[in-house]
Amino acid sequence: MGGVAAQAEQPERRQRNRTVRGMVPSLGVVLLAAFFIYLFVPHDESLDPVKPVDYKVELDSARRAAPYPVLAPEGLPEKWRATSVRYEADGPDGRAWHLGFMTPDTQYAAVEQSDEKRPSKYIEDVTHRARKTAKTVRVRGEEWIRYEGAKYDALVRVSADGGSSGSGDDSKPGKGGGDAEAGGEKAGKGRPYTTVVTGTASFAQLQKMAAALSAGEAGGAAKG
Repeated sequence: MGGVAAQAEQPERRQRNRTVRGMVPSLGVVLLAAFFIYLFVPHDESLDPVKPVDYKVELDSARRAAPYPVLAPEGLPEKWRATSVRYEADGPDGRAWHLGFMTPDTQYAAVEQSDEKRPSKYIEDVTHRARKTAKTVRVRGEEWIRYEGAKYDALVRVSADGGSSGSGDDSKPGKGGGDAEAGGEKAGKGRPYTTVVTGTASFAQLQKMAAALSAGEAGGAAKG
């Protein structure tokens, strides 16, 4: 009986083998066609994949809605390109502002702000678990704490109340505080808030962004 069964299976096995052998040339033809399509269809590999975003509308809206001075860099070179922006009025991280940039050397840098009740949790989230260090840097007279991480590094400031944070007097370009219009009206209103400058960019680049932060209406304008 065993010999009869084996003989019965042989035709089926031969049919399967013929099917597999027939598929190999067909697959080769498909791959060859795909190669020639790629070879002859014009494609410009020099095209920049980065898609800059215009964040002025979102910035203006956030500044009207947020209970703290919303910061954006002013005066950065044009090669610093904004790639993402959002304001969440009722998100899990409190009332949160995000503005992300691609640096000239294609690294990532972002300003993150929130009045989250637990600053340590918020900082951990936006910095991908970067750790607080004992190092600080002074940017335009204001002290920022350095955080270091496997993915992102960061500079961090936590305000004492809902007033100014960042870089002091907003009447000058690159300052992150508040005048009567941009920040003073919000001083003392709302709980403390956190400002984080973070990303894969070097600390020198993060410090450059922090120095450029402004709460003024011209905060969204990039200058060459």
